[in-house]
Amino acid sequence: MRRTSGSTNELFLRWLEEEGKSGKTILTYQQELKKFDQWLGERGVVLEEIGHDDVQEYMIHLEEQGKSPITTDKVLGVIRTLTRFLKRPDVGLDIRIKHAPKKDEIDVLTKEECESLLAEVRESRNARNEAIVLTLLHTGVRVSELCGLDLTDLELDRGVVRVTDTHGDERVIPLTDALKSVLKAYLDEVQPVGPLFVSRSRERLTERSVQYMLKKFHVNAQKLRHTFCQQLVDQGVSLEVVSRLAGHRDINVTRRYVKTAVGGSELERAIRETFSHKG
Repeated sequence: MRRTSGSTNELFLRWLEEEGKSGKTILTYQQELKKFDQWLGERGVVLEEIGHDDVQEYMIHLEEQGKSPITTDKVLGVIRTLTRFLKRPDVGLDIRIKHAPKKDEIDVLTKEECESLLAEVRESRNARNEAIVLTLLHTGVRVSELCGLDLTDLELDRGVVRVTDTHGDERVIPLTDALKSVLKAYLDEVQPVGPLFVSRSRERLTERSVQYMLKKFHVNAQKLRHTFCQQLVDQGVSLEVVSRLAGHRDINVTRRYVKTAVGGSELERAIRETFSHKG
């Protein structure tokens, strides 16, 4: 009889007990495994049949959801333990994950890298992909928010797009002239109905599909979102405005970009010029 994910979960948790894992550790493994199993189920895959690509794509999914490097490393540890239980440890090897940035630095694209990326995307001559990349770069939306956009959320005449986050909160983001032009070209060519961004089969585009497309250009949605926020902060836009545009529920999240933008020498100069009195 073919085993199901449910029976595998139970056997795995029992195996953890036999391995001497604490109750708290087993509970953590159970919670993370449930999330992984649900993600696999949406893709028609069961735990017993996971491959290297499934694990890698799940790590990318977590990173795109904004999970910290510490969290993704912990989840990868759970999955690697599972692969050892399944006697398929090779499945969890050579998985690329994002490591914590050094000195609190946030991974962003430089202006030159942005120009290079957009040039490369244009050369691919795919109106949808160009619209997606520029939308991510010029609005800072999360990949889940991008995939959830409907045609009715876009108002080219007003030059805005309405974005709803996972908490149901809506924010309105102005569109740059460049983005309006690219979106208009995409709409004229593809003429989507319902969802804004669709696949070749006219279905709503999935997060995994967007992630896979971005990988071809050696970038991810989180990096584009960081770049959006960082460029605003670098231009002197207030943290309150950046926080509102990015949909940050905690303004302390937005403050990270100030640390990246302001170097130690600039801080020293600010103090010196403010508090040094010329006699």
